[in-house]
Formats: sequence, structure tokens, C-alpha cells
Amino acid sequence: MTSDNDRRRGLLARLRERPAARSRGRRRLGAAVRLLAALMLAGGAYTVFAPGVQAQDTPLTGAAAEGKALFDVSCVTCHGRNAQGVEGRGPSLIGVGAASVEFQVGSGRMPMARQEAQAQRKPELFTDEETRQLAQYVQELGGGPVVPDGENLHADGNIAAGGELFRINCAQCHAFGGGGGALSSGKYAPSLRPATDRQIYAAMLSGPQNMPVFGDNQISPDQKADLIAYIQETLKHDQDPGGFNLGRYGPSTEGLAIFLVGIVALVFASLWIAGKS
Repeated sequence: MTSDNDRRRGLLARLRERPAARSRGRRRLGAAVRLLAALMLAGGAYTVFAPGVQAQDTPLTGAAAEGKALFDVSCVTCHGRNAQGVEGRGPSLIGVGAASVEFQVGSGRMPMARQEAQAQRKPELFTDEETRQLAQYVQELGGGPVVPDGENLHADGNIAAGGELFRINCAQCHAFGGGGGALSSGKYAPSLRPATDRQIYAAMLSGPQNMPVFGDNQISPDQKADLIAYIQETLKHDQDPGGFNLGRYGPSTEGLAIFLVGIVALVFASLWIAGKS
């Protein structure tokens, strides 16, 4: 009798163990399926959103192919073979857009001769056509902001509105006369006098050095035309009805000149009056 009961208990225990083992196996299988699905989803998202991967699979246009040939000769040392940057030498160019290349290369700031606090404007190493080819290559690598076509980008600009925008957004660094000014850590805001329409527009889109990015959401394309019109038609013309412009650095130099000249003149006038009396 006891042995029959023991057999029944053993049979019931084995029956209970089998569903438990099956349940653990199903959970493990479900976890593996979910992990595989997550990996496939992550890989698909990376393929869709990673610009470098897309660029490698898309054939380059003629201008971009010419730009790649120039890039491989003059830029690859610092920015890497696929423009993904080299640590300690140059940043990645994926996603910076053609506007950044137009500003940096078109103003002679790139290629840099050496690492400095800030890239300085120099005579251009590339022609305008070569600069456009380099810009097209970087654009097709990963997209980004693009400067509109044409050389004159301020033909329809409102100079008065541009002056207001300049005083609000630009004068703090570039000074009221556009002559530039010193910033921290050896950096500076450059003079706007040599800049072309396309370079000014590209700088607003790309935000080089310490300059913030002024996208179309912050300053619309029409407002950008107003700003460029003010810079080109007002700041670049020597209009100094008050006399000597003192470098056009704004009220600081004017106040210093008034203090030095005015106070010295008053002191000498006081001494002359005292001597006569």
C-alpha cells in the first residue's frame, strides 16, 4: 500500500515538473526572440539614420567626385579618409554641410597650417570652383546646411531692418562698425570687411569658431538678406560724418579718446588760466 502511494506521489511530481520545465524553455525562447528583434531594430535604425553609411552606398555626382579627389590630397590627413575626423587633428565633417566648407575653405581658413586657438583668414588655396566641389563632396557625405545659389544674396534686403538685426545679434562680438573684437582664450570675432555675401550667409548657417548658428528658425532667409545688405552697403562704406572713426570699435575707444584728449586739454587750460591770473 505504501509503495503504491509513493509511486503515485512520484508520478504527480514528475507531471508537475514537466510543465515547469516547458515554461522555463518558453521564457528563454521568448527572451531570445525579443533580443534578436531588438538587435534587428537597432541595426535598421542605424542604417537609416547614420549618414556615413548612406553616403558609402550612394554613388557620388561628378562635382562631388572631383571634390573627393581634392579631399584625398589636401584634407584626409586631418579629417580622415571618410571625413569622420581624426582625434587631435580635425573634427568629423559628416553633417556639417556645404555651407561650412564654403566658409572655411572659401575664406582661406582651411587647410590650417598648424593647430591654433582659432583658424585665421588667409589667401585662398583653392579656386571658387574647387571650393564648390569640396563642398558638394561633404554635402553628399552626410547632408547639412547649404548656401543659396548666386553671388549677390542681398539684392532684395532691407538695410534698416538689417541694421536692427545686426545691433541685436552681431554687434556684441563684431563691434558696431563690423571691425571685430577680442574674445576669451585667444579667440576673436573677425572683421566683416573682407567677407562676401556667400561667406556671411555660410557663417550664419554653420556657426564657425565661437559664432552661434543662426538657422532659418532663428533668422529667416529674408532677414539674412537684410543683414547682409546692411553689412555690405553700410558698414563697408567709409561714412564717418563725425570725423576720425577711431577704428570703428564703438563707444569704448571713443570714450577713451574723449577722456585722454579732453581731460589733458582741460588740465592745460586750467594751468594756463592759473598762470595768467
